[in-house]
Amino acid sequence: MPLKLKYMSKPNTAKQFAQAIALCRDIYSKKLEDYGTSWRVMRPISLTDQIYIKARRIRSLEEKGIEQAAVNEGIEPEFIGIVNYCVIALIQMKLGAGTQIEKETALQLYDEQIRRATELMTNKNHDYDEAWRHMRVSSFTDIILQKLLRTKEIEGHDGRTLISEGIEANYMDMINYAIFALIKLKF
Repeated sequence: MPLKLKYMSKPNTAKQFAQAIALCRDIYSKKLEDYGTSWRVMRPISLTDQIYIKARRIRSLEEKGIEQAAVNEGIEPEFIGIVNYCVIALIQMKLGAGTQIEKETALQLYDEQIRRATELMTNKNHDYDEAWRHMRVSSFTDIILQKLLRTKEIEGHDGRTLISEGIEANYMDMINYAIFALIKLKF
């Protein structure tokens, strides 16, 4: 009797990406209700450090094991935090640190930056033929940490580079790698 293979549909990256973004945006929106736009006082370098803290916690949990966590949260909230802090950093780069803004404006600015990150992901995903699907979540963590160290180095040079992409490109890449990690963890 011949073996029947079930047809397996190819994962829909655009749909999964949108689902992960919706999760991140929901958290961002709820935190806007709780805290307003208090993050408007933060400079991008402080946001880089905040993202670094989140990425280091993920790496620590990956190495120690989530069951060893002293704080009862997994790595998913940390990847969501990386996405949202990167978006906030991009907004701050555009507006500069300043006074609070209306929540609706903060959501519109969030959507604008996410749209840009999604376009970047779509273009790179086309060129790299969804190579990320064959990667481990721990590799995403390492790449995010590398992007953070690059960002800190560029910030130390007042944002100037000789040949490399700048700070904004690194934030965009971190958004996309964190979303890829969320897709692998949740879907």
